Amino acid sequence: MCRMTQATETPFRQREKLLEKQKYFQNISKHTHLKGPYDKITSVAIPLAFTAASLFMIGRGIYNMSNGIGKKE
Repeated sequence: MCRMTQATETPFRQREKLLEKQKYFQNISKHTHLKGPYDKITSVAIPLAFTAASLFMIGRGIYNMSNGIGKKE
């Protein structure tokens, strides 16, 4: 029979360095979002456009259903 042994991988970073980075990022008091000009497009404009399109299509579907538009006879 083949015996399976558990292979241990070395971590990507040492635990001490990871904890050091974690403490650094948790102690940052400034907000780190919406810094560049394209962040506003990806964080604000795209979700707003998606929400508007969704609400428009839902409203149009409710209107069509209430008026019997597109119903097969």
